[in-house]
Amino acid sequence: MSSNSFGKLFTVTTFGESHGPAIGCVIDGCPPGIDIAPEEFRRDLTRRATGTSRYTSQRHEADEVEILSGVFDGRTTGTPVALLIRNTDARSKDYTELADTFRPGHADYTYWQKYGIRDHRGGGRASARETTMRVAAGVIAKKWLSEKFHIVVRGWLAQLGPVTPRAFDWDAVEANPFFWPDAAMVPELETYIDALRKSGDSIGARVNVVAENVPVGWGEPIYGKLDGELASALMSINAVKGVEIGAGFAAVTQRGSEHRDEMRLDGFTSNHAGGILGGISTGQDVVASIALKPASSILIPGRTINLAGEEVEVRTKGRHDPCVGIRATPIAEAMMALVLMDQALRHRAQCRDVGEVTPRIPGDAR
Repeated sequence: MSSNSFGKLFTVTTFGESHGPAIGCVIDGCPPGIDIAPEEFRRDLTRRATGTSRYTSQRHEADEVEILSGVFDGRTTGTPVALLIRNTDARSKDYTELADTFRPGHADYTYWQKYGIRDHRGGGRASARETTMRVAAGVIAKKWLSEKFHIVVRGWLAQLGPVTPRAFDWDAVEANPFFWPDAAMVPELETYIDALRKSGDSIGARVNVVAENVPVGWGEPIYGKLDGELASALMSINAVKGVEIGAGFAAVTQRGSEHRDEMRLDGFTSNHAGGILGGISTGQDVVASIALKPASSILIPGRTINLAGEEVEVRTKGRHDPCVGIRATPIAEAMMALVLMDQALRHRAQCRDVGEVTPRIPGDAR
């Protein structure tokens, strides 16, 4: 299997399967001198993890990071950083009945057709377990972006099925298991998910992610566009079926006089472009949104085929999420941070000597 790496100067390669002995990543191009310790990965990995509430899969992984290389005396050395996480709670027996059956809505059939072999245990390489290592790599990227540019990358669950927030408060996002910005609505979400789980079905979701304090000038005009690479990175997340930058599809109904972000000497008047113009950051917040499909591993029987070429009925047992979007927020944050760090290093390599040119508009939209 090729294409397990992304990024040009800050390159992340992941490896491992859902029910293999371990998952891991190698980060090439990591700048030297970044203070990093195993315990610093714990917060974001816990935010992504299953089994932390009754609203996600009940797989309980320790998710303890082992730093195998690239760090000496607590600091990155500039050599490849290798991170490893042992799988400690895989229950492969849950998938025995699926060894000869293609689950509808999963990558089972496409993997089989492409490679002629597949790991049926938890989806193997196609499992969202792989995103654990993206989140781990994102911890380093978030820290570097914060220290060098005061950039803050954070996200929230913006829609759960038909339900949308009625209010917004950043403090509420980290205070509930849904990453939901309206604390008063959390009981409503709990009732909704409990009923969904009892019915054996699943639902889709929308996650928004924003990077604050991104400098102007990051990104390339054509093939290395910041929004293009960000869209590609976000679309690579399991279950993502749509990506929007800024206004996204809402731009279809906007007029040019409304959509354009007018400029004044004291700042932009809006941010419909999501902080990116011509593939290059404007200095405003970089804003993106992802749509995640409902999980296909559900208790409700569905039609499919098996390896013998027979039409059969399948009912997925085991531990699964009623809504995979509930724990997608830290994954989206990680992918945005990784793209931004790679773009920052590429901008520094080519354009560091340009310096600051005038006029310069403050980045925050009024």
